[in-house]
Amino acid sequence: MDEDLRERVEREAEKHALFNALEHGSDAEVGPIMGPLMGENPEFRQHGDQIAGVVAPVVSRVNGLDEDEQEARLEALDAELYAELMAEEEEDDQILPDLPNAEEYDEIRMRAAPNPNGPWHLGHARMPSVMGTYTEEIYDGHFIVRFDDTDPETKRPDLDVYDAILDDIGYLGFTPDEVLKASDRVETYYEHARKLIDEGGAYTCSCSGETFSDLKNDAEACPHRDKDIETVHAEFDDMVAGEYSSGEMVLRVKTDIEHKNPALRDWVAFRMVDTPHPREAASEYRCWPMLDFQSGIDDHLTGVTHIIRGIDLQDSAKRQRFVYDYFGWEYPEVLHWGHVQIDAYDVKMSTSTIIEKIENGELSGWDDPRAPTIASVRRRGIRGQALVDAMLELGLSTSDVDLAMSAVYANNRELIDDDADRRFFVRDGVEVPVSGGPDVANPPLHPDHEDRGTRDIPVGDAVLVEEADLPAAGEKVWLKGFGPVTRTAGGFEHTDDDLAVVKSGDVDVIHWVPAAESVDLRLRTTDGDEVGHAEPGYADYDADEMVQFERVGFARVDEQNEGGESVAYFAHS
Repeated sequence: MDEDLRERVEREAEKHALFNALEHGSDAEVGPIMGPLMGENPEFRQHGDQIAGVVAPVVSRVNGLDEDEQEARLEALDAELYAELMAEEEEDDQILPDLPNAEEYDEIRMRAAPNPNGPWHLGHARMPSVMGTYTEEIYDGHFIVRFDDTDPETKRPDLDVYDAILDDIGYLGFTPDEVLKASDRVETYYEHARKLIDEGGAYTCSCSGETFSDLKNDAEACPHRDKDIETVHAEFDDMVAGEYSSGEMVLRVKTDIEHKNPALRDWVAFRMVDTPHPREAASEYRCWPMLDFQSGIDDHLTGVTHIIRGIDLQDSAKRQRFVYDYFGWEYPEVLHWGHVQIDAYDVKMSTSTIIEKIENGELSGWDDPRAPTIASVRRRGIRGQALVDAMLELGLSTSDVDLAMSAVYANNRELIDDDADRRFFVRDGVEVPVSGGPDVANPPLHPDHEDRGTRDIPVGDAVLVEEADLPAAGEKVWLKGFGPVTRTAGGFEHTDDDLAVVKSGDVDVIHWVPAAESVDLRLRTTDGDEVGHAEPGYADYDADEMVQFERVGFARVDEQNEGGESVAYFAHS
């Protein structure tokens, strides 16, 4: 092998070794790079018995570089190969699939369109989690939150919910670029209704619901379908003026009365609602757009490029396309997904169900730990990012998907474990006198951070332990931070045993609190409240701080009541 060939082999080997090391995040090896090296350079094959000897020291040099040095060297040797590696890494890090035809748009614009008729249950978190991730993290796009609040009666808006939903979106880690209320835009919908009438695409109809349903199902035209445009305008103006009562008159979009799907035949765009809207700014309107009309108009006017909606709403796009065709508009890209299901709660994940249970006293509120709501998990100390990550892992399947709360808890554990101090909490404790041993116990604040030190727990004359942990007479347990004790007729007696008795598996380690100086605590859980006592140092925490009650689980400090009962919310084990 001459010197020129050796240099070529070394250069090619270095590229492949760098790519291999960076792709796998570990040292490169001679074996895995020999195949691509020889495949791309067939002229090397006749020197096969010598190639490995040239490659080995190159691989060794590459492995001696840190990751930044490896990246810089690969980029200098082969910019295209480096770009390929970076693209692979970006693709690996991206949980969500690419949006269809994303490259055809100057800016990706997506919207979440909540109905503010009640605070959000857990299923609602999926939409902002996905929309926010696409627009804020993947495409640097535009995230719109539009409140679809044009139903003052059936899904009557709750005035407190507008801000509550925006607060939930912030909790999930996203900031909308634009916030709209559909009830502020009624005149815009009227304007487009009039344009649609001018296009011959809409007509006023005074048929009863039952009469029109019969006509529609028989693919027969409504007798009002061929009204002249002037009459339709006049009757629609009367609708806008509130001259009709609920059910007397509607405005229909003229589609195909013989369409194979009856749900798409001449659908209602506007109807009369007698109940005033709860927002003062919208309280005078009586002629309200149906969601498919309102949403379709808004999506176009706000430049939405991609819509994600439930698989059960496929007909919405089909209805709206009739309007888009009349106006000559391009319809946004549409993706559908299945519903989110969750079986970790006894309460159905339904706004109306939760409202009913709150009203009849079965739940204390939207943040009751037994409720499958964002307010509930938030009060329990679960970080928004933990919920977002679990939602993203569900992907965009058109099938119904199961949200495993265990996944949310695992994500949250990673986020809070490092910062959460350890403390003791004894449920329904049994008081046991103690003799011998130190006056003060010193368990660590955190087992992985010795630098944080220990906490001082005064032992006193007696301790509280959970009944299930109470040993039989003559048996031993290890009171964590205090030491080994034997249960005698008089209570617990400290012994001189060392940790070998624990390591051998003969003695259990249990948590405890002093009987005299503990903190009365109510722990609110998804299975109901548990009452007990926390160690004295628990009283020093502020609301919203997280602790881990050893052998119980993580909890969020909710309310401190000196001299009374404090409250914490259980997060998860």
